[in-house]
Amino acid sequence: MSELNLVLLGPPGSGKGTQGERLQEDFQLPYFATGDILRTAVAEGTDLGKEADEYMQRGDLAPDEIVVGIIVERIATAEAADGFILDGFPRTLRQGEALDEALKGAGRLLTAVLLFDVNNEEVTRRLGGRRTCTDNGHVFHVDFNPPKTEGICDIDGSELIIRRDDRPEVIEKRLSNYHDLTKPLVGYYEQVGVLRHVEGCKPPDEVGADIRGLLATLRMEEGA
Repeated sequence: MSELNLVLLGPPGSGKGTQGERLQEDFQLPYFATGDILRTAVAEGTDLGKEADEYMQRGDLAPDEIVVGIIVERIATAEAADGFILDGFPRTLRQGEALDEALKGAGRLLTAVLLFDVNNEEVTRRLGGRRTCTDNGHVFHVDFNPPKTEGICDIDGSELIIRRDDRPEVIEKRLSNYHDLTKPLVGYYEQVGVLRHVEGCKPPDEVGADIRGLLATLRMEEGA
């Protein structure tokens, strides 16, 4: 496989971040989360970063053309010459089409879009069970990583709280937004032929093994 260009797609709490970091380590590829890329572009003072900062300073979302431009700018760097992992982008059909157009213009294609299938109930359990310490942001989970003393951070002794975006009503809204925006994007990538489903409700090690097997199959198909 000449390049490994991956998009990780799935609802909040589906495990994209965990698997993205593992893929980064396994394949020595840059792992780009959209928020991090935008902040880096702003900090570096690139032309697109300056444009994005104007919107962000007003509390507005940067337009698609600026976001796409920043992403394409980043994946065109030397560190992404052998491939890249995108998490959090594209979020909409329009962004997906713009990304494909930019890649084709550079003579590149997506290898696969990995869709993490996790039902709403599991997402709610994962996000709703998180507890974050007030002093330093250490994260625990009532089921997966409970603190030794309920409500108290093991590390610094500060109070553990439920963050606002982990409250049930906010999780419900985040999921609704995700499904509304992503459904057309999923259909688009199915039609293009690059969508691959990942059973995200499994334990992280099993999910990782499934992804490695999927990528190995793609390699064999390419070499056939």
